[in-house]
Amino acid sequence: MGRVQDKVAIVTGGSAGIGRACAITLAGEGASVAVTDVQDPEGDAVVAEINTAGGKAIYLHHDVTSEAEWQTVLEQILQEYKHLDILVNNAGIAISSPITQLSLEDFQRQNAVNLDGVFLGLKHCIPAMTESGGGSIINMSSVAGLKASPNLSAYSMTKGGVRLLSKSVARECIQANTNIRVNSVHPGIIQTAIWDKMGLIPGANTVDVDAIAKSTVPGGKLGFPEDIANGVLFLASDESSYMTGMELVIDHGFSA
Repeated sequence: MGRVQDKVAIVTGGSAGIGRACAITLAGEGASVAVTDVQDPEGDAVVAEINTAGGKAIYLHHDVTSEAEWQTVLEQILQEYKHLDILVNNAGIAISSPITQLSLEDFQRQNAVNLDGVFLGLKHCIPAMTESGGGSIINMSSVAGLKASPNLSAYSMTKGGVRLLSKSVARECIQANTNIRVNSVHPGIIQTAIWDKMGLIPGANTVDVDAIAKSTVPGGKLGFPEDIANGVLFLASDESSYMTGMELVIDHGFSA
């Protein structure tokens, strides 16, 4: 029996990086996983990998900033699996820029994905999860939501928002007797493609994440998506049944 055997999970932004690792890990421990993303070929590949390995997964196109798409995705999942036990609100983007040079358009786009997407997931999945008897919601934040990150100030704002949103909704769920736990996860310096997309080094197509880890992380150790997925698995499983409203920091002492 897997640690999340027969549970049904949604992993947003599940086509790559941390989301991909979370989907594969949860499926490997017995969950039926709905991988959602806007990167359809990559999402299909993740699902094929899971199903080939003997797991259970489906892929659904999903823009997390759209309330209508959240409703459609949830309807499809409930039609397929009849219940919902785990939500991993993982979809996110990072835009690096001094605050005085950040465009309002980019500021709002980052907010829409990183905060609106989490809000909509909570709003629509909590009722379905309550009807299923409860469950676990894991919201992906960042160490940038815990400490200052120059040139990532707007990103840090969204991730700090995810942290307090998670805590407040956790208390709401207790108050409403939903049997739903809500926690946030805070990755440190992790080897994913998000570094190449955030514009951290102007004009550069790739970022040497290993070098960043060596210069900033105690011991110089770089993290990998599987390190975060293992923490998500713990929060998704009944092993963490007494844990809600908390943050799980996985950063090798970076924020200590």
